[in-house]
Amino acid sequence: MEDRPQTNEVINLTAFRGQYSVSTTLSGRDGHKYTLEENGGYDVNGVASHNPAALSRYDTIDSPPSYDFYANTEVFGRTRKLRPSLFQLHSNPEDDSCPPPLYEETSNNKESPDEELADPPLEPTRFGWVQGVMIRCMLNIWGVILYLRLPWITAQAGIGFTWIIILLSSCITGITGLSTSAIATNGKVKGGGTYFLISRSLGPELGGSIGLIFAFANAVAVAMHTVGFAETVQALMQENGSTMVNPINDIRIIGVITITCLLAISLAGMEWESKAQVLFFFVIMVSFANYIVGTIIPAPEEKQAKGFFSYKADIFAANFVPDWRGPGGSFFGMFSIFFPSATGILAGANISGDLKASLLSQPCHRQRSHPPPPPHVFPRDADPNIAIPRGTMLAIFWTTVSYLIISATIGSCVVRDASGFVNHTILMSGSDAARCLGTACKFGWDFSECIQNRTCIYGLSNYYQTMSMVSGFAPLIAAGIFGATLSSALACLVSAPKVFQCLCKDRLYPGIGFFGKGYGKNDEPYRAYLLTYIIAVCFILIAELNTIAPIISNFFLCSYALINFSCFHASITNSPGWRPSFRYYSKWASLVGAVVSVVIMFLLTWWAALIAIGIVLFLLGYVLYKKPSVNWGSSVQASSYNMALNHCVSLNQVDDHIKNYRPQCLVLTGPPSLRPALVDFVGTFTKNHSLMMCGNIITGGTSPDTVDAANSSSHVTWLNKRHIKSFYHGVVASDLRTGAQMLLQGAGLGRIRPNILVMGFKKNWRKCAPTSMENYIGILHDAFDLHYGICVLRMKEGLDLSHHMQAHGNDPSKMKTYIFMMLNPGFEAAAESVLDTRPAVNSTLDLHSLETTPQASTVFQSKQEKKTIDVYWLFDDGGLTLLLPYLLKRKKRWARCKVRVFVGGEIQNIEEQKQELTTLIGKFRLGFHEIQVLPDVNEKPQPEHVKKFEDLIGPYRIQAIQKNGERAGLPSRDSPWTVSDEDIEKNMAKSFRQIRLNEVLQDYSRDAALIIVTMPVGRRGVCPSALYMAWLETLSRDLRPPVLLVRGNQESVLTFYCQ
Repeated sequence: MEDRPQTNEVINLTAFRGQYSVSTTLSGRDGHKYTLEENGGYDVNGVASHNPAALSRYDTIDSPPSYDFYANTEVFGRTRKLRPSLFQLHSNPEDDSCPPPLYEETSNNKESPDEELADPPLEPTRFGWVQGVMIRCMLNIWGVILYLRLPWITAQAGIGFTWIIILLSSCITGITGLSTSAIATNGKVKGGGTYFLISRSLGPELGGSIGLIFAFANAVAVAMHTVGFAETVQALMQENGSTMVNPINDIRIIGVITITCLLAISLAGMEWESKAQVLFFFVIMVSFANYIVGTIIPAPEEKQAKGFFSYKADIFAANFVPDWRGPGGSFFGMFSIFFPSATGILAGANISGDLKASLLSQPCHRQRSHPPPPPHVFPRDADPNIAIPRGTMLAIFWTTVSYLIISATIGSCVVRDASGFVNHTILMSGSDAARCLGTACKFGWDFSECIQNRTCIYGLSNYYQTMSMVSGFAPLIAAGIFGATLSSALACLVSAPKVFQCLCKDRLYPGIGFFGKGYGKNDEPYRAYLLTYIIAVCFILIAELNTIAPIISNFFLCSYALINFSCFHASITNSPGWRPSFRYYSKWASLVGAVVSVVIMFLLTWWAALIAIGIVLFLLGYVLYKKPSVNWGSSVQASSYNMALNHCVSLNQVDDHIKNYRPQCLVLTGPPSLRPALVDFVGTFTKNHSLMMCGNIITGGTSPDTVDAANSSSHVTWLNKRHIKSFYHGVVASDLRTGAQMLLQGAGLGRIRPNILVMGFKKNWRKCAPTSMENYIGILHDAFDLHYGICVLRMKEGLDLSHHMQAHGNDPSKMKTYIFMMLNPGFEAAAESVLDTRPAVNSTLDLHSLETTPQASTVFQSKQEKKTIDVYWLFDDGGLTLLLPYLLKRKKRWARCKVRVFVGGEIQNIEEQKQELTTLIGKFRLGFHEIQVLPDVNEKPQPEHVKKFEDLIGPYRIQAIQKNGERAGLPSRDSPWTVSDEDIEKNMAKSFRQIRLNEVLQDYSRDAALIIVTMPVGRRGVCPSALYMAWLETLSRDLRPPVLLVRGNQESVLTFYCQ
């Protein structure tokens, strides 16, 4: 290090790169090579070996920030850089020359750097913010309503209310546009439009339901705009005296032919569709100019006969107030017809996958044969995160202005009723003039007769083609109608399949994946196009525009309500992941937009609103039931976290009370899949009632393998698959007891923390090392010291299934991920014959097998027969021994079982003791009515059973150890499991009690479904671990039913008081 520069100098690390270059690669165990590039990061195609000397001097494998480290997409022909792991940065290369492979090899990086790269895939057609968003949205908004219904709505509602309708619609769409902009700028937007935005914000439940509804609404909108086009063509045919069948069927025929042609344009590809949209936009602009010019030109006599008089203040004043006519003549009736014309604001977002991406969102290409594109190819404004907000908001602004202008100008030039007859131009004088009806009287026209008879065929209230009549050149308005209707229909015909395709690819609903297949460079969903075509044709057959428009209003309003709610919900959760670059939105405005949208749904058509909401709830319920395996980081997840956190914190303000006591269990299962019976039993009485946490202790040093094994998600997956409501907590520790201490003291959060330790019984304690037994008993002592209650479950057939998994296809040579676990020293419950043949520690199992192995069935999963739950409440532990069977009885599986409570007593006071215990248990309101006093529980056990007990502890007697040649006089702290004669003498009474209790259990509970016994307590330092283990073995041995040894922490968990 003699060349080390001074610390106060400015160092250019690049200058030293050549002198101290890292020319080596890190070699993983799987044979992959990871090369450190000059500018940081790892190349997966390296060739050299690991050399610790290369990591000295100024070089480091630490990498500067890079786009590749955060992206999850690939760039053709370019090797993706990978961030070095914390283990690689933190570990000493000299200690481990072969670090585990911590980086994944991408599919595109398998060629050698010297090989010639293949030709890149064809770049799909992309659009900028003007052509891809603003023009598309404006064309979709300028639909059939603009030309064919806006003049009629102005006549019905008047200019004042029409402006309110327009502004209210624009307010809803504007707020929705702001919400859409915020959601669209909170991350990279892909294909799927509205569905993608909602599903990735609110989750698959609401996203899936609204995706189906929005796709269906767009398909119906295709029919609406096509029918508008067909109405115009049919009207032109009727004016020229030609017809095919009759007006209704003519509209149907023209509509089906039109949508078939539009389908052909769509199937030709997005490029042709976009060119057609630009043409339609140009035609509409010309038609607008033609209309404005027509309003300024003085009206000839023919147009005056039809009610057009150019700009007149009297006409404006008359048309400013409403004139409701017909059964649908109301404010909300007009609103329901107009609102679909404002619903095209998501046309740009719906093709989000076809928008260009800027260089800021694309990684630089690094290859010889394909240089990076120049900056002008992907301009900054083409980024979907910028294109969607800018294009959408400008489209809303300009279309709103155009609607207001057209409503005001048409209402200032045309009267509501006109006959169309030129001979009505002479205004009578005298009394006849006083009888003239209508605003036209002031301009020398008398349309009184048709007004009185309601036979006027012209005017704003009667003639849908008023804009054509007013314009300077009527065919241009017809062309504008064609352009507006066809462009809107074409936009919806493209939007619906694109949204539906994204929904199909997510596979949230069965049977729809068939329609998600894409074709060509743009991944066109041809099958979804055909489905949209069929739905649109079905609604075209209705052939009535005023009937179709209200149908889709509720669906669009429902979509807008959820978009606004998505923005509000994401904002209110305060999730760090909610960071939209679009700042001009308000969460409260989004909430108002959502509420107003729902209110208007019911004001328009209450039954249609109920149907729409019912469909959403049905689809929502289905996804909630199926629980698809997707994780999009939705705001619902953030909200769940906030709610859970707030509730946990609020519990700190509430003191514990006996009435609210719940057995919160820390279950030492190891990998939960290896002890399903233990998991099922505890899950039975904790499900929907209290806390259950499965603890897994991984023994060994801290390494990536052991940490991954402890934190593997496969354990949680197994629990969820088994429908066990439990947490999982894995720790890495040097030995079993240390890990148990970590769990006992660190598990839980605030008040939600375990108070009961549940373990499996250690059946192989006589065959394992004495230190293993000492650790097992030490865990019990530690739990008592920490004021835990303890439950130990023993089953005749054992609890551990690891030997079964090792015997079925887990080939160690094929394993890529390892679990290191202590199978014998604390959780052991398998058959003794099996235990002798397998390793004591560090057995390995494939993590993937934990998920794929069929679920093992246990006795606790089935419905119990009409048997008994025998409770031996021999010592008062606070009532936990009684509470657990009560909780079991509340479950359907155990409801048929009868609880019998056994207590010790004296033969001369049996009745008195029974009455006393019956009264006490009755006050606890547990429903236990059969209570038996055992007077013979204190008798001496049979000699043969005493002999078995002595055989159990014999190998651990000091005399036996001395005979085996071991050093005599071992200090108790070095061998605390040894049993001396003094220990036997001090604990003689307790030993005889356990032997006698087993005899009683054999007599009374041979056919029980479950036996629950108060567990004896061995004094620390007084009762050797071998003696204590012999007590537990003797008490629970040779019993067919499962045995649960229970000991509370000597604090009351039952009370008969109400406060």
